Amino acid sequence: MAGVAPGATADLAHRLTETRRRIITFAVMLATLLEVIDISIVNVAMPDMMGNLGATLSEIGWVSTSYIIGNVIVLPITGWLSDYFGRKRYLTYSVILFTLASFGCGTSHSLIGLIIFRFIQGTGGAAFISTSQATLLEIYPIERRGQGQALFSMGIVMAPTLGPTLGGFITDNYTWPWIFLVNVPIGILAAFMIFQFVPDSAHAGVRRAADILGIGIMAVGLGCMQTVLERGAHEDWFDTSYIVWLSIIAAIAITLFIFWQLHPSNLNPAVNLRVLTNRNLAVGCLYGFSLSFFLYGSVFVLPQFLQTYQRHTAQQTGLLLMPGGLATACVLPFMAILVHRIDNRAILAVGMTLITFSVYLLACTLTPSTPDSAINTSLILRGLGLGMTFVPLSLLTLGTLSPRQVSQGTGVFALSRQLGGSVGIAVLATIVDQRTHYHWYRLTEHLSIYDAATRERLAMVANGLVARGVSSGLVRQSALQALNATLSMQAAINAFIDVFLFMTVIGSIAMLMILLFKRPLKRGPLNKPQAPTDH
Repeated sequence: MAGVAPGATADLAHRLTETRRRIITFAVMLATLLEVIDISIVNVAMPDMMGNLGATLSEIGWVSTSYIIGNVIVLPITGWLSDYFGRKRYLTYSVILFTLASFGCGTSHSLIGLIIFRFIQGTGGAAFISTSQATLLEIYPIERRGQGQALFSMGIVMAPTLGPTLGGFITDNYTWPWIFLVNVPIGILAAFMIFQFVPDSAHAGVRRAADILGIGIMAVGLGCMQTVLERGAHEDWFDTSYIVWLSIIAAIAITLFIFWQLHPSNLNPAVNLRVLTNRNLAVGCLYGFSLSFFLYGSVFVLPQFLQTYQRHTAQQTGLLLMPGGLATACVLPFMAILVHRIDNRAILAVGMTLITFSVYLLACTLTPSTPDSAINTSLILRGLGLGMTFVPLSLLTLGTLSPRQVSQGTGVFALSRQLGGSVGIAVLATIVDQRTHYHWYRLTEHLSIYDAATRERLAMVANGLVARGVSSGLVRQSALQALNATLSMQAAINAFIDVFLFMTVIGSIAMLMILLFKRPLKRGPLNKPQAPTDH
């Protein structure tokens, strides 16, 4: 199969056989899973990388940061690249680039080499989510788009949950390079299937002139901004000079980029920002930003609590997160049916209510001794809510776009979700740090050697230490250290509670955005019925 002629794809959904549609869905989902899993799978292997490569914690963080920077820089121009090369060729080239970079990561013997290959891997992976989603929108008839988006959402939601578990298993049983090398055979299969079966869009090969100036300014602005988001918490934010300078450069570059993209003299903008005049797309991007803030922020914060204060291993943490992902997978098949029978805005409201309640439940029950069953209850509620969110959100956001706007819209939508995750991780990490210090100082305000309750507490700790055989000369110092450790833990627990209360507020605000969505059209220009064909 050589591909579909560009002019013949307007009614593509009704001309494909069911077998061909399933093969295409499987092919693009392989690519999507590769990209999303690779964001989270690396995190659990970083301690092993540090030891093997002789890197510090701050240095090894660039392995994750470089990937996200490459991803964010390319995401906004995936629509233009898809039009320029043709969707099938662009997606195939991207999978090949991602696969080669994965091999490079797995065979790297230096930190610099690993960071460079991770950046290249991120640029290749940028195409997967937006281009795959645009493809699924075109190959499913409008009355069955929910089914395609449910399959797509299953990969998006399950991958962040499976990533840490898979990464922990591979790292514990093999060596860290294999978290990259396992991508190679999967990438080869995905590239072959995409090239062989995925059709081009109606606008394939529309070679608009490259907006070199716009792409350059955008790369500088988004690259600097993403670096600030990824590294700011580690570098005490604006107490570090390079974070200050990168923030200034990012603000100037992004402002210039927006001005240039909207300027009348720019006839071929790299990113068609005017597509955001579509109300549902604009609201969907804001909502997607908030949702990713939740998803990636909680996936970052909760494992920190479980591993630091409940002494879970990385693999145990991954297994604890898994029931929530399974709950999402169980709901999604029903969503494929319900989104065509119930107002998607109502489904979205129920989903966000469950997500918001789940984080509020964590805030109410979080202690060092909170049982796994209580945490699982919250995660399952969150999983059910996420399962009810992604499909209606995709259909509401993209359902009112014209065929010409689909590639551009999915790229901007994917960027909003990526930035939401990055901002969520940066903001929540900062809140944990600052609120821990705040609560520690508040708790110590009530401690004094002259306070009877403090003396009584120290005496109890000292008696316990003596009973355990601690020498009398060390009892007082050890008792003070034990009391300080108790205070530090309580301060940290209070900080995590503050984080989940903050997420509850964000969720409540996000629910108000649902009122801004317009109901998408029941039937649109993408789909016109014709006889099935394999071409």
